[in-house]
Amino acid sequence: MNTGVSLARSGGILTITLDRPKANAINVATSKALYAAFASLQDDPQLRVGIVTGVGRFFSAGWDLQSAVEGEAIDADHGPGGFAGLTEFFSLRKPVIAAVNGLAIGGGFELALAADLLVASQDAQFALPEVKLGMVADSGGLLRLPRRLPRALATELLLTGRRMDAAEAARWGLVNAVCAPDQLMTTAQALAQSIVEAAPLAVQAVKEVLQATEHQPLAEAYRTLRDGSLPGYRTMLQSADAQEGPRAFAEKRAPQWRGV
Repeated sequence: MNTGVSLARSGGILTITLDRPKANAINVATSKALYAAFASLQDDPQLRVGIVTGVGRFFSAGWDLQSAVEGEAIDADHGPGGFAGLTEFFSLRKPVIAAVNGLAIGGGFELALAADLLVASQDAQFALPEVKLGMVADSGGLLRLPRRLPRALATELLLTGRRMDAAEAARWGLVNAVCAPDQLMTTAQALAQSIVEAAPLAVQAVKEVLQATEHQPLAEAYRTLRDGSLPGYRTMLQSADAQEGPRAFAEKRAPQWRGV
């Protein structure tokens, strides 16, 4: 079955591309193919960061409504990573960049929100129109958007389904960069390369600590950091890379990361 998901590897970067004309809509099979792609990022020690993007005018229109017409249930099991393979893949240790090439609608916006970083084309637009279809954005939109935007604005987008363009998203800090359409992948790859150049265990520790503490009061977050409950953080502290970094700095040379 052609799930419309293709992969390309280059220098530690895995690019995951949605190509399901006309709107890169996502059904159960595509969700599972996306999860397999993100799992390969997780499992391959040579891969350090992922980029997810789309082909054409859409990043993704979200849930494939044609599949719904054909019988796919509104609460169908989309696999272990949740909808689009990423929205509930909470154990993914490596960062993902969403390179939003156009319209990110419904579940497509939820996929972008599940990424760690977001780069948008100038013609990108974001919307959660589920309420106009008799549904709610329960693949992450309801949960993530109020944590990324002021609550009043997030509530407005969720209740009205209106579109937010790339410029407005940038004003509110929702995206890391906005660029010309023909520079989207160059911008995303440059951001990914900056991550590749960092120590891999440190990058993974950043993800782990952020996920564990981002909604804790500061004193509680410090306790979590120090109580030994974060294995990636502990591994980083005890790693050879944590010794290599200062040594390389003192010797005025580029560090040689080994991931151990």
